[in-house]
Formats: sequence, structure tokens, C-alpha cells
Amino acid sequence: MKPAILLLMVAFFFSCSDDDQPSPIIIEDDNIVETAQATSSLSSLVSALSKADESSNNDLITTLSNEDIDFTVLAPSNEAFTDLLNRLDGFDSLDDFNSQQLQDLLATILTYHVVSGVAVTSDQLQEGQSITTVQGENLSVSLVGGVSFTDAAGEMASVTTADIQTENGVVHIIDKVLIPQSALDALSDVLLSSITDLAISVPNLSILVDALLTANGDLPAVLADGGPFTVFAPTNDAFEAFLTANNFASLDDVPVEVLTQVLLNHVVNGTNLSTDLTTGYVSSLSTAGPNDSNLSLFINTEGGVEINGVAEVTSADNKAINGVVHIVNSVIGLPNIVDHAVANPNLSSLVGALTTDENTTFTDLLSDSETDYTIFAPLNTAFGSFMNPDGNDLNAILSNHVISGTAATSGSLTNMYVNSLATNADGDNLSLYINVDDGVRINGTSTVAAADIVATNGIIHAVDTVIDLPTVVTFATADPNFSSLVGALTSEGQPDFVSVLSTSGEAPAPFTVFAPVNDAFAALSEVPSGDVLTAVLNHHVISGGNIVSNDLSDGLVSPATLEGDTLTFSINSENNVTIIDGSGNTDIGIIAVDVQAFNGVIHAINKVMIPNTSN
Repeated sequence: MKPAILLLMVAFFFSCSDDDQPSPIIIEDDNIVETAQATSSLSSLVSALSKADESSNNDLITTLSNEDIDFTVLAPSNEAFTDLLNRLDGFDSLDDFNSQQLQDLLATILTYHVVSGVAVTSDQLQEGQSITTVQGENLSVSLVGGVSFTDAAGEMASVTTADIQTENGVVHIIDKVLIPQSALDALSDVLLSSITDLAISVPNLSILVDALLTANGDLPAVLADGGPFTVFAPTNDAFEAFLTANNFASLDDVPVEVLTQVLLNHVVNGTNLSTDLTTGYVSSLSTAGPNDSNLSLFINTEGGVEINGVAEVTSADNKAINGVVHIVNSVIGLPNIVDHAVANPNLSSLVGALTTDENTTFTDLLSDSETDYTIFAPLNTAFGSFMNPDGNDLNAILSNHVISGTAATSGSLTNMYVNSLATNADGDNLSLYINVDDGVRINGTSTVAAADIVATNGIIHAVDTVIDLPTVVTFATADPNFSSLVGALTSEGQPDFVSVLSTSGEAPAPFTVFAPVNDAFAALSEVPSGDVLTAVLNHHVISGGNIVSNDLSDGLVSPATLEGDTLTFSINSENNVTIIDGSGNTDIGIIAVDVQAFNGVIHAINKVMIPNTSN
């Protein structure tokens, strides 16, 4: 039996508007079906008509080709059909309407877009009008901001191209597929709602819905219309536990900004089904990180899905039209550095080292919300291979992985020196040399394996090697600006400078080294060798003292260098420091000061110093 479209002639009258309207588009000699076939943006509609006609109950193409009947057709665009398929769980293409029942359902949807017996142009529509379709249900008309039609689900389709006139009617292209109530009922098991509507429909998420409204009136709308998003949705029990743990009697007691950021910390961009999630870090929408940066979430998929070590997914893959919801059993708070370290099992050795013998110094420090930190966090494999060859204090080594006062992302790092919290015997903070020529490398030995783990009070970069307390040799070999100096120190026939300058904790340490950069060596007409080179190199080292820039003053004469001559310092009105070497050269400039090692300090200079050659 043919569908009702063959028989139904709707007696329907439209009143005309007096407003001037653009002339309609006229397709000469083409009926509605031929017009659709010739319009590239309606190719999905043509395919849908063909798919519906695969059922013996339907003959839509023949009907809409009948030039003895006038029709008004609301023709969904290709993008509208893509949107429809996205709303249907398990439907990837029109081919998924693969049974007679589904093909008849598709015909029901398509006939909801057709009025028979009259060709209505856009200027004949009225605000608030109700029109009866061939399918039998009504559509409401709105003229606010253009022409649009609202279906049984309350969804609105806007006309993007109006008044395409054909031999047997008029076509209006619309941007959404309209769905009648009968199809809504039939598709109830597969028709996806928005994330907000999904949350509203689940009783055990009622506190989450209340929280969304309490925190930020825009959040429900964002989760309804934006996206796609992945939402980790805490249950009512999870929220009750969160309120109790933080001494809040109700949601109203939680500061709005805090509640907003907590909720955003449960939302990730993109549709990430449980099968898409892997162990690692993703960014949430919370901007509670330093400088309004997005917080990181640690996803652990070993034995289920766990987030930040506190929340487990108890019901996964609840699909929505604009993403997916995973229900979790705990509220995911705003993590500080310690929280992130504890959550990641690859950092368990670091956590153990930080808290050994019930030590709380580091956990208290790195939980401080008033200061930002940058942490280079050694992975378990790094601790497993670290033998502490110099027997340095573990707390000092751990402090050498912490930069205080800044949260540095990997993108903000350059080839540079920074100070860690570790200190030498004088209390001077040790330096770290960062090199970004190939990834991010610290002190020439440790490479960042996972960058930019964002916490509320700083940023963690996981590294593959423990960063031991540096000697002056560490910086000379790590900094490519000193490669010529290293070449001279290790050239054939020279003393074992590396062993000497690696000494710490006993004489002749500490050292003050005036280190010529590569350009300084390049400026020499000839690099000396043998004993002469030994004397020149010794002339750049003072033993037994850690002389930092604040110790220098105009006219100061240094202790003797390892070569035996002294150095004299000159400071001008702009605080630029120059050195007079043993030979009386007066144009030697200090271009970088206070590269602080555990056994001494390096100052970079722009010329090679020459000792007194007459003694």
C-alpha cells in the first residue's frame, strides 16, 4: 500500500505579507525531485528518498515527481542529515536504515517536511502559524530573524535558501532535519539528547545539575549547545562526600568561582569514549592553573578508568548529541602539584623520596597555593637507575628539581639558566641549565619525557633522569657556549681538569671559574697548547672561594688563580664588570654571572685571559 502522501491533499491557506520580497528562484522544466537531484547540497535528501523507497510501502520519489500536484517541501541540507546521524546512536550513514521498519520510519520523517496541494513561498508565511504536513503532524512557523520551523521535539530548523520554484511546487532548503512525535517515540532508544538533557534525565545526577545552575548560569547552555565534550559526571553520593569533606553544608556555601572551576575540571574537549581513553594526561576546561591555564587530568586505564587517582568511572559511554558522559564516583577536585604526583603511578618513586621517614617538608611546600612552582619530576625509571655517585644529600637533590616563583610551560623555556631551590654551602641557590635545541634538556643529562602537567600551583615536567647536584664541569659540558673551553680542558697533554673541577666538599673546592665563551676562543689568532695552554686555563680558575657577582667591587683584586696571578675588577657607573688579567689586558667583559654549581660558580667572559708571561 502506498503511503498517505499519495492520497492526502491538505486544504491549507496562507495569507500574504505586504512586505516586498526578493524574486523567487525558478528552475525551468524541473519537478521537485529533479531539482533536488540537480542541487549538490541536497544529495543526502535524494539518497534518503531512495532509501525510504526501498520499502514496498513507499514511493516518495514518484509522488514528488507528480507534476499534477503542487507541493511545498522543506528540504534538509547535507549538513542537516549529518547532524541527524550524529544524533542517532549507532547510525553512521543512511545505509543504517536497513530494514523495512526503519525505511518506513525514514519515510515518516521525510513526509513531515512536505505540504501537499499548495506551493507556499516565504512571503506567504505568518508568525506563529501552524501548518499541517503530509505526515499528519504540525510544524510551527517563526519569522523572527528569518524563516524557521519548529518540530515536535522543540528543535528549530532555519531556512537557508528560500523560494526555489519548480514545475510542481516550491522548495525551501533548511539546516536541520525535523522530527515528528511519532518518530521521536520510535527513536527513543537511539535518539541522543544533549549532555545537559542527559544529566537532567538521570536522577542520580541531580546535584550535578543543581551545581551547574548554581555555579554559572551559562554552563547548562554550554553543555547543551557547545562541544563536542567528554564529561566525567559525579553522582549525588560523590557530591555529598565532596561537600562534607570540605565543610560545606550545601552547594550554596561553595564560592561560585571555586564551584565553576571544579565543574569545568570534569569537562574535556572532544568525544572520548572509554575505548578512546588511554593512560596519560588531557586538559580539562578548568582555567584554575597558573595564568589561567587549563588544568591537567591524569587518566589511568589500567583496570578501568580512573581520573587523577580519585574518581573511577562507574558507568561509561553515555552518548549525547554533543559528546559523551562517563559517570564517576567522586568529585574531581582542583589538583595541586602533590595531588598530580600522587595520582601518577609513574611518579611513585618520587613521592616515596619526598615523603621518606614521614618527611612533610616537600609535600607542605608543594601544596602551597600562594607560590607557583616548576617541577622537573623524575620518573620511576629515573630513580631506578640513579646511583648517587657523589653521595649527595637526597633532600638537596630533590630541591634541585624545583624552581620557585614561576610556572614555566615547555613553550616558554629557552636556552637559559634558572635557579633551583637547592643551595651550596654558602646558601646560594644552584643553577639549572635549560636547553631546548632538541626537546627540553636539563643540565645536559635529563630530558623532559612528558611536558606541561598543569596544577593549580604550578607545572610539572616529567624527566627521564634524576638531576644530580651540578659541579662547574656539569655546566661547562651542558652549555654549548662553552664547547671550545671543554675542548681545551680535555685536549691531549692537559692535566685532568675534569676530575679537579668535579671535586666538591673538600679542597681545592669551591671554585670560581671565569669561562670564555666560544667566540672568545675563536678570536684568538692561535689556541695555545701544552704547558702554555695549561697556564692559560689555570688563569681562569680561583680555588677555595665561591665568588659571586655581589662579592665584586671596583678595584677588587682577587685571590691568586690556579696559575698564580691575580685578577683585578673594574665596575663602571652602569655596573658593567670588566677584568684586568695577569698580562694587563683591560677589555675582558663578564657577560653572564652567577652560574651556580654545588662546588663553585661560573662567570662567562668574552675574551680568553692571558697570565703574566714574564714570571
